Amino acid sequence: MAPVLTKILYVEDDVDIQSVAKIALEIVGGFTLHSCSSGKEALGPETIKFAPDLVLLDVMMPEMDGPTTLKNLRAMAGLEKIPVIFMTAKVQVSEVAYYKSLGAIGVIAKPFDPMQLATQIRQLWTDNQ
Repeated sequence: MAPVLTKILYVEDDVDIQSVAKIALEIVGGFTLHSCSSGKEALGPETIKFAPDLVLLDVMMPEMDGPTTLKNLRAMAGLEKIPVIFMTAKVQVSEVAYYKSLGAIGVIAKPFDPMQLATQIRQLWTDNQ
């Protein structure tokens, strides 16, 4: 039986984007979210306690970008194989190929449609089970 997607770790430094996505994912999508405003925050003990099913990760963040955050998350116990979806405005074919080479199951382009975000995530999750 395929695992069910319920808990998402969401890492996004832009407060406005984070607010819109939180509404889209919790209210529209019915997910439980643990939101972090930086890669460093995502690497804290709360993430392990939360035990996410999936990570939704911004690419461009100050201090620690998405790919570096992913590398560090994968080094944490219990998160070695966690599915990751990057969210970014950088969606050229070569950029998407790079994110997938890091192990991402997909890339969602910014700006995203809040009403379709949960559906996009569920589709990528299902396609990769």
